[in-house]
Amino acid sequence: MNLRLKIIRRVLPVLLLLPLTAYGASAPKKGDFKLLPGASGKICLGCHVDLPDKIAKKFVHTPVKSGDCAGCHNPHTSDHGKLLAAAKGEICSLCHSSMIVKDARSTHKVVVDGSCALCHDAHASDNKNNLLRSGKELCFGCHQSVADALKSQKFPHKPVADCTACHNPHSSKGGDFLLSADPPALCSKCHDTAGKKFSAVHMGYPVAQVSCVKCHDPHGSNRKAILYDEVHSPVAKKMCNQCHEEATSATPLALKRKGFELCRGCHNELVNKIFIAERIHWPVAGGNGCLDCHDPHASRASKLIKGSMLKVCGSCHSDTIKRQERSPAKHQPVQKGECAACHNPHASSNPFLLKEPSVIAMCGTCHEWMKHSTHPIGDKYNDMRNSNLKMDCLSCHRSHGTEFAKMIPFPTVTNLCVQCHEQLRR
Repeated sequence: MNLRLKIIRRVLPVLLLLPLTAYGASAPKKGDFKLLPGASGKICLGCHVDLPDKIAKKFVHTPVKSGDCAGCHNPHTSDHGKLLAAAKGEICSLCHSSMIVKDARSTHKVVVDGSCALCHDAHASDNKNNLLRSGKELCFGCHQSVADALKSQKFPHKPVADCTACHNPHSSKGGDFLLSADPPALCSKCHDTAGKKFSAVHMGYPVAQVSCVKCHDPHGSNRKAILYDEVHSPVAKKMCNQCHEEATSATPLALKRKGFELCRGCHNELVNKIFIAERIHWPVAGGNGCLDCHDPHASRASKLIKGSMLKVCGSCHSDTIKRQERSPAKHQPVQKGECAACHNPHASSNPFLLKEPSVIAMCGTCHEWMKHSTHPIGDKYNDMRNSNLKMDCLSCHRSHGTEFAKMIPFPTVTNLCVQCHEQLRR
């Protein structure tokens, strides 16, 4: 076979495929396929007999309404499901390219993933914008935790009836969490922050330019004025001047003291207990003191923690959280974010801020290791790898997890055991 014939045989199949692959990059247009009249839409109904009832709904997708099925589908063949002219995550953006605005601060995950069909029906719907469901019910399909919370709240925020009153459904450059603007600019669209009533309710303090969500739950609450369920006592009693300068002073929002010294005024006993311990959690003694972990006004979480313990502790100890995520064996307190089950969050005289004087005692609060056979552990037994250490639970396990089973630091139990029992190596 001569060289020229070999080249033709290799190149010809590629050239034949080019017209087909071209349609994977952009949606087909009328005329692309030189179809007979009606073949781009009307003729499709001959097989797809369920479509007439569907497209009789109030809101119909423009290509469907104009009888242009080939606007989204390739009538012959495709590399994508349902003969789509492009990948599922790309097909809608061929026409709707502006869903993610330029310089967006936040984007809806379903939009980024190209999962438009989770919210919209591609053909027709009884709801505006071809939405699968109307109002908040559509959003609650994914945001179930918000829906569950609202069921038990005495004072729901009225705009929650329509999430898009505050949130953009696709993307936003105005705020985080898809908010059309940051508080208080967003809130002031409905609430008059310049009026006398607003000033009186806030004890004359100039909070019109302060973020409303520092004290108020934007979705709803069991407290009047939709304050977060956990409210700091001075806030609940409208005693702002207990922590801040007087409302009539030149610096009304300034704090009277810095760090833990401010909190000591009420929590003197706790602060004294912290500072007699041998080990102190560094945020307590830092410049912000208690405010690194606690919100001074109100919070959804108990004890005024700024968020879930997993989130708050993870903001500094992210390596620990990531390690647990990789671990095939999950340590329940870490997985649930119950860091305080083992550690004292303020101070302790025990290593690692543990709540018990020894690792063995700490683990024993959950694991009844003494009721079954166990490797010798305790003060009587030295770690053969380091005579300065005693054998305890952490000699073989890592409390926050490893990449291996049973939270051991080696792939197999044998690999672990021979670290000390070298005579058993094979």
